[in-house]
Amino acid sequence: MSALGLVVYAHGGINTDYDTNVFSPGFGPAPGPLGVDLAQVFVALNYARELAPGLTLGIAPTFAVQRFRARGLGNFAPFSSDPANLTNNGYDWSTGGGVNLGVTWKPATGITLAAAWRSRMYMSKFEDYAGLFAEGGDFDIPATLTIGAAWAPVALPGLTLTAEYQRIFYSDIDSVGRSGVLPPAAFNLGAGNGAGFGWEDMDVFRLAAIWQAAERWTLRTGVSYASEFIDGDEVVFNILAPATPRWHASVGASYAARERWVVTAAYTRAFSASTTGTNPFLTPAQPVRLRMDQHEATLGVSYRW
Repeated sequence: MSALGLVVYAHGGINTDYDTNVFSPGFGPAPGPLGVDLAQVFVALNYARELAPGLTLGIAPTFAVQRFRARGLGNFAPFSSDPANLTNNGYDWSTGGGVNLGVTWKPATGITLAAAWRSRMYMSKFEDYAGLFAEGGDFDIPATLTIGAAWAPVALPGLTLTAEYQRIFYSDIDSVGRSGVLPPAAFNLGAGNGAGFGWEDMDVFRLAAIWQAAERWTLRTGVSYASEFIDGDEVVFNILAPATPRWHASVGASYAARERWVVTAAYTRAFSASTTGTNPFLTPAQPVRLRMDQHEATLGVSYRW
């Protein structure tokens, strides 16, 4: 038995917007707001085939599109290999792709094991930001490994419990994986050996539960923990992307309004967490603390053909 499908999904990416340019005290006056905006969309053509009872393999060639904008980085022009393509150039676009591979196995009633690999997504360069990202604007999307399991207890009909481990290989991407702690003369933004954000590989652990509470209602909840991937000595440049939260919790529900229509709502809380370090560009060193917490609410409607 085989199945073919088309999936379109998005990643929120990174979005920061500071009314006050926080780099001004260390580098002189910098007019205008400071921040970055990155969004990603993926289009995957999925093919899955059952090779044996309970064993299914899948492959999904994937096309990706990215949009990026940076503002307020003019004070870094002396440290850029291409100052004209460093900041305030509006939105630039990048396209590329890779492949997703997956396998599921049902060794016993109510138990499902799965693994998936998303390859590195090789993307075209952000030419308008060739003076910001290492290798002349390169911003590939990192590879991801995911391993998971699901258990549907026979004694509790309608309930499914899941566990998942994921590793994201940020360190393979120079634009984010290279260190941003370099002497000013070697900072050289945009060059092949230029500074990055110092992101390390991330490990993510997730637990979730799904309950078919009634014929029309499905309830969901889950929690996840992510390892810290920014060291304290990398905090200055990561003011642009202070992704510090590690614990997340979500609740949601779906309601089958009619035979083919389903309404889904969810709420996610990213709990406050911080990373502390110092600004190595100042003497004496300036203490820096990054902190973020988030609230996210979603509402969707789906139609099954």
